[in-house]
Amino acid sequence: MLKIDQLHAFYGKSHILHGVDMAIGAGEIVALLGRNGSGRSTTAKAIMGLVDWQGSIAFNGHNLSGKKAFQIAHLGIGYVPENRDIFPKLTVHQNLLLGQKGSGLGGAKKVARWGFEDMYQMFPRLKERQHTEAGVLSGGEQQMLTLCRTLMGDPDLIIIDEPTEGLAPKIVELVGDYLKTLKSRGVSVLLIEQKLTIALSISDRALVMGHGHIVFDGTPDSLKANAAVRTEWLEV
Repeated sequence: MLKIDQLHAFYGKSHILHGVDMAIGAGEIVALLGRNGSGRSTTAKAIMGLVDWQGSIAFNGHNLSGKKAFQIAHLGIGYVPENRDIFPKLTVHQNLLLGQKGSGLGGAKKVARWGFEDMYQMFPRLKERQHTEAGVLSGGEQQMLTLCRTLMGDPDLIIIDEPTEGLAPKIVELVGDYLKTLKSRGVSVLLIEQKLTIALSISDRALVMGHGHIVFDGTPDSLKANAAVRTEWLEV
């Protein structure tokens, strides 16, 4: 589904990614782990066309080189940034409405896998506050809203950057259940997450990034058993 080869990315003259290789299959949850500054968020932004990059990124047979973020989203990649980016003056329902995917270039529109009721069933709190301005929601509620708004675009792959940052344990558990639901409906997930417990409990594979390249690629169990990798690249 997603295939990345020798990805290099830059912020101006700063060389951040140094030859990243990774692949994500259909219906697979892949955790991208690493310390702050290792290049995880830059990898997500490169996939979405938000930073300058060199190398190869292909999604479902489409070369993403030179494409704008909206074109990449239209191909079926959803992106949930760490800063959430809700529309504060719009209601919860209006935010979700803006996330809906429109017709394709030829006017065809496939039947979406997700609708408002799916969102409200997964997160009943959003249904309770559907007519509330998003700007007054709690941090956890805003995170729920951002996840759901992205999903309303019916992506085949969703990239989620630090979804549990600053959330209460009960909400963290809810987010984990949400990600499992995505997989059950055939959506692939690239999960950028600091909390190893949740990342390894829901992922099919774990990638560890350090100094702008992948230093480990294996199962969650193999990472748990690899004390050397955890000590050098993950633990503080």
